[in-house]
Amino acid sequence: MTWPDIFPNLLIGLREGLEAGLVVSILLAAVRKAAPAGADDHTHSDGPARKISAAPIWLGVLAAIMLSGSFAAVLTFSTDSLSSRAQQAAGGLLSVLAVGLVTAMIFWMRRTAAGLTAHLRGEVARATAIGAGALTITAFLAVGREGLETTLFLWTAARASGQTVGPLVGAATGVAAAVVLCWLLYHRAVKLNVGAFFNRTAVALIVIAAGVLAYGLGDLQDAGLLSGQRWIAFDLTAHAHLGSWWVALITGVTDLSPKMTVLQVVAWIAYVGVVIPAFAKAGRSFASNTASTASTASAANTASAANTVAALGSAAAGTAGRRRRAANHGWERLAGRRPWAVAGVLVVIPALAAGATIAALPASSAASTTTVTITRNACAPDWSSAAAGTQTFTVDNESGMPGEINLDDSSGDIVAEIETIGPATSAPLTATLSSGTYVWKCFMGSQPTTASQPVQVTATGTAPPPSRTANSPVSSGPVAVKPVTVSDLAGPNKEYQAYAAGKLAALTQAVTRIEADLRGHNLAAAKADWLAAQLDWERVGASYDSFGTLGLAVDGLPNGLVGGVNSKNFTGLHRLEYGLWHGQSAATLVPVAVTLASNIAIVRRNLTSANLAGDPTNLPIRAHEILEDALRDHLSGIDDLGGGAAFEMTYADTQVAGAVLGYLTPLLNARQPGLPAIAANELSILKQALLATRVNGQWESLGTASLTAREHVDSAIDAALETLSAVPDLLEVPPKH
Repeated sequence: MTWPDIFPNLLIGLREGLEAGLVVSILLAAVRKAAPAGADDHTHSDGPARKISAAPIWLGVLAAIMLSGSFAAVLTFSTDSLSSRAQQAAGGLLSVLAVGLVTAMIFWMRRTAAGLTAHLRGEVARATAIGAGALTITAFLAVGREGLETTLFLWTAARASGQTVGPLVGAATGVAAAVVLCWLLYHRAVKLNVGAFFNRTAVALIVIAAGVLAYGLGDLQDAGLLSGQRWIAFDLTAHAHLGSWWVALITGVTDLSPKMTVLQVVAWIAYVGVVIPAFAKAGRSFASNTASTASTASAANTASAANTVAALGSAAAGTAGRRRRAANHGWERLAGRRPWAVAGVLVVIPALAAGATIAALPASSAASTTTVTITRNACAPDWSSAAAGTQTFTVDNESGMPGEINLDDSSGDIVAEIETIGPATSAPLTATLSSGTYVWKCFMGSQPTTASQPVQVTATGTAPPPSRTANSPVSSGPVAVKPVTVSDLAGPNKEYQAYAAGKLAALTQAVTRIEADLRGHNLAAAKADWLAAQLDWERVGASYDSFGTLGLAVDGLPNGLVGGVNSKNFTGLHRLEYGLWHGQSAATLVPVAVTLASNIAIVRRNLTSANLAGDPTNLPIRAHEILEDALRDHLSGIDDLGGGAAFEMTYADTQVAGAVLGYLTPLLNARQPGLPAIAANELSILKQALLATRVNGQWESLGTASLTAREHVDSAIDAALETLSAVPDLLEVPPKH
């Protein structure tokens, strides 16, 4: 439990607790002012006036708290009973939902803070006209909404922090401080500019929400609901300084992790970049509207403020007879005359519903939970025994450093792993163990590898074989995985290099033809040769900019460049595509072709370097990312600058993906027999779906292809990507220290 884990949730608890507390305070004040002292001595046409008790409000508050607590229990127990992948999917979806609700709440408070008191007083007036039970319902609805929002956001924020104790302590402290502050405000012991408080803390809440959003999207990627899990924006897990206090503070407040995907980073930046300016603009609009009406409404406001209490009381009294007569049937009579019955229903039903839901969940007794601790100098020193069958371990990282955790069997095969676990966080890891010896291995920061003592597991009766399962964030696969070495991948990578070299030679010839076409002012031939060159480059398999700056020089897009398509840094095949399909002259494009030929020559000379295709560990990643790149750029139309060749380019990507899969087949079959055959069949289905987009031998563009044809392509590429996503995990080289 550290301060960075406590602070964000303390702020959430304080802000949301204060918001709910203010609602309760306003309701209590409205009841007190609606029935002033001596009300028992007044009479009305419908009978003597009654002094209104505040008890129904507290009953409604109790019911709202019970509803929020029941919701929290269902969230916790329902997700715990799910598989790891399902937990990631549910957690990710709930995180996105929580961010949406909190964002809406922030803007709602920005707009309605000034009129909240009047609105709630009106609700009290209507409720008191019916009866005490209706007042209970009013309090329940007003506070319950705040409670559900707060519960969901606190739950997702705690999940994003990776542990429970710190966030709960922070949230409880914040709520307690909010209760004390509301009590002082109610009794006028302190003064607080509530609007300024909410506006200033909103910025911090937006930053926290951005982190929860990024974490939730990461969960959805781990669950396979979103692609791009392997498109890493940065990975700082090997840096020892990540255990520093200031790094812990930043990660605790922002929920930014040492390793994030491009989608997570883009989502975090986009959310903060859009919501904060929109929030500031909403504040300026509100201030402008308030100022424009202040001069004309000041007299009316003064009169209204002087007579609010009297008007509220008389309105309640004047309509009491009509409301009571209308409440002589149905739920209104029950609500008005039986407040304890109403309160009992509101309190008991959420508890019963939560209990029934939890009882109906699948039993999780088959999986025992064991905590293993990672310290700076030891790996799972508290692990001394394990039973056969499904084991769920809670890995608690107290080393102060990020790292990777493996559970290996006696042959060194990886049964389960957590690829990245941050400092001062916990993560679940699930594996099915059979008879044998198992050992934990910890790769923390830049420290030497540490290992636990070996533990012997003895199965009684027939037990399933060890199974590698999905964890958060964890690789998945059906069997224990024998670790791959760099030398294992060296042979397949050399085969790929030879393949890529041949495609680069064909690309060189195609670019030479383009240059000749342009010098001869034959733009039609240049377009045809451009397509041939583009397909040759696709067959090289330089996915996700894996060829670095050289790859961008050959095939980069103008996105992000100052000047866009007119930037001098926009070069290569897509620069030619833009010029050929946007009416640029042949003379203008000749220098582009010359530069392209020069850059391709550099790629060919440096193909075996580590920055291009010289690192064998990148080959398993390439097997998946080639098609993921096609889905992201081609089938979305992002990289179409006029050529309309999305389906042709995707078909070429399918060819190189099949080639890479073939080079890796022996290694894959040794770890997951049958996977290459399944993937090859899905690639064949994808090819057929792509070929179906041709009409009379001509490929259609994204805009002209039928919806059915596009849906078949999308379905086929999704299936292939799902299967190929296991390749990088199965053939991952363990870290070395």
